[in-house]
Amino acid sequence: MSARAPVALVVDDDRDMRLSLLHLLTVSGWEAHALPGAAGVRGRIAALDPDVLLSDMRMPGMDGLTLLRSLKPLNGPPVILISAHGDIPMAVAAMRDGAYSFVEKPFDPEALLRLMTQAMDHHRLTREAGRLRARLGEIGGLERLFVGQTATVAALRADIVDLADSTAPVLLVGETGTGKELVARALHDLGPQAGRPFVAVNCATLRADRIEGIMLGTATEPGILERAQGGTLFLDEVPDWPEDAQAILLRALEGGGDFRIVSAAAPALETAVEDGLFRKDLFYRLSAMILRLPTLRDRRDDILLLYQHFSDEYATLYTVEPPPMTVDDMGVLMAHDWPGNVRELRNVAERRILAARRGGGTVAQALMRDGGDPAIPDTLREAVAAFERELVARAITAHGGRMDAVAEALGIGRRTLNDKIVKLGLDKDALL
Repeated sequence: MSARAPVALVVDDDRDMRLSLLHLLTVSGWEAHALPGAAGVRGRIAALDPDVLLSDMRMPGMDGLTLLRSLKPLNGPPVILISAHGDIPMAVAAMRDGAYSFVEKPFDPEALLRLMTQAMDHHRLTREAGRLRARLGEIGGLERLFVGQTATVAALRADIVDLADSTAPVLLVGETGTGKELVARALHDLGPQAGRPFVAVNCATLRADRIEGIMLGTATEPGILERAQGGTLFLDEVPDWPEDAQAILLRALEGGGDFRIVSAAAPALETAVEDGLFRKDLFYRLSAMILRLPTLRDRRDDILLLYQHFSDEYATLYTVEPPPMTVDDMGVLMAHDWPGNVRELRNVAERRILAARRGGGTVAQALMRDGGDPAIPDTLREAVAAFERELVARAITAHGGRMDAVAEALGIGRRTLNDKIVKLGLDKDALL
């Protein structure tokens, strides 16, 4: 995408001067706009986001100096004042008040254009420096989010930062528990879609015959693509669907939309493409960029650091002192193969903290996961999800699928209800 043309806002009560400046700027490649006085300047700044404001010093009503002072709280564009010879002391005072510069009448057009270009460059560099400072703070947050000191994790953090500014589709490839949704949310939060919708869809729970309706919506229900407008559509667990279902998803995505697509899949998806089991055109639509997430086995040097990090988190959550890590604990943690990756490690840390709150337990016991009812979720998060799934399912059944009534009964908004149905993998038709 090419950089936008420089934008100038001219404020001058002299019609001939306004037209002359507009002509000079336009033929010099500027996008120029003008106002006959200070009234309305704030609104035009908000609408145009100009690179430079060029204002006459003496105008009826609000003069250039008063206008400059009124704009200071906006942290807006640099202001260049046009002054007559008798206004020079006032113009010098204006510079002390924050004006970028002043031009004395009669002015040299070439000199004015050079000054405006310098002001524009200064303004854009200042804004970019501010953006970079904010970005550095976000990257620091990324290090807290993706804890680890190994080269693979450092490379992952760098890749997330690099890809966040792009709007290209990203395919996250990794085993279960490697943090694919966490990465998807980081790409969203650090990118231009931040603050817009992040719509997550667990594809593995979608029935193939309902993909089109769920994606495109119905006469009464907005589809997922509509709800993702302006933000990010996260397709989690892209499955090995039948070819006709893959074609439906491809058509839905090719229908257009102002959103970024981030997908997540197990490494087996690439094998399915090679074997002809997954459509290449759909794979290419989802994978303009591919980000591979390391397994915990690939970053064994991070295991103890991660375990301590999760232990501290859960100790704070459950208001208990984290038990010291013994040599035996370290040996057990390092000897385990971690098929569930970081998610499994997090769950082990939570179970260990819960046992410590009861006055006992070891890491080895937390790893064994025995002595309990397998139907009971292992973590508080899983228990909450199971409870929500049951509660929402009962409400849908009780109200005959009338979603407004379901939302009212649950005490949540309709959009929140739709998000929960998708996130929890509920099939409304199957419940009725």
